Amino acid sequence: MCRLLAYLGAAIAPHQLLFTPEHSLVAQSYQPREMTAGLLNADGFGLGWYDNRRQPYSYKNTQPIWSDINLPGLSRYIQSGCFLANIRSATPGQAINLSNCQPFAWQHLLGVHNGYIENFHQTLYRPLRHLLPDHLYQGIGGTTDSEHIFAILLDFWQEHQDLTSALRQTLKQLIDLASSASTSANLILADGQQLVACRFATRSPAPSLYWLEQDPGCPRGVILASEPLFTGHWQTVPESSILQVGPDLAVHLQPI
Repeated sequence: MCRLLAYLGAAIAPHQLLFTPEHSLVAQSYQPREMTAGLLNADGFGLGWYDNRRQPYSYKNTQPIWSDINLPGLSRYIQSGCFLANIRSATPGQAINLSNCQPFAWQHLLGVHNGYIENFHQTLYRPLRHLLPDHLYQGIGGTTDSEHIFAILLDFWQEHQDLTSALRQTLKQLIDLASSASTSANLILADGQQLVACRFATRSPAPSLYWLEQDPGCPRGVILASEPLFTGHWQTVPESSILQVGPDLAVHLQPI
């Protein structure tokens, strides 16, 4: 399964979390500790970040993150107070291409997903697409369950303009459909001012997800990660819960 990373706080260089820690995201690509499926995350990666005007940008590659020669310099050059990253472990049979690499973007939103829908193309592919309005249906460029879940979330977000509410409704939609397919969905969403995440699966255990706040090495920020990056007071996101980090960096947990 993919590994996720997100940061919100005072502006830092993403290199500080992607490369520097002993169990950095790069280290997790070839030596993950808590994956429930797969051995490596070598099927591409992506980094999404915001500038000081809340404008999102992204950099993706289908190569393993450890082999990209541009990312180390780029991740030192960027200074951002909000960024997301994903390293991909592709479901067998899914294409290795840029359209299937995360994060996904829509207007000023970025999103990453770790999880799966069991036998997606035989189970929920058509039901999910049937729920989408034309502009979101046409906006899907890849073939993954991740992008379809993101599109469903965008539909709810456009109705309410509230990320937490949209995420909750998306998960309820997946629960309603899950009788035909086992589903897990750890998602992290950003709009440049907040992070909204969930740890969810129709069958326990859900994929791992942690958060860290007020750490001496990163005192003015909150980190979310699939696996702890370094020794610290990491806290486990409870299963079947939503976590929200606001502009004041306060962390709020609520059950789904």
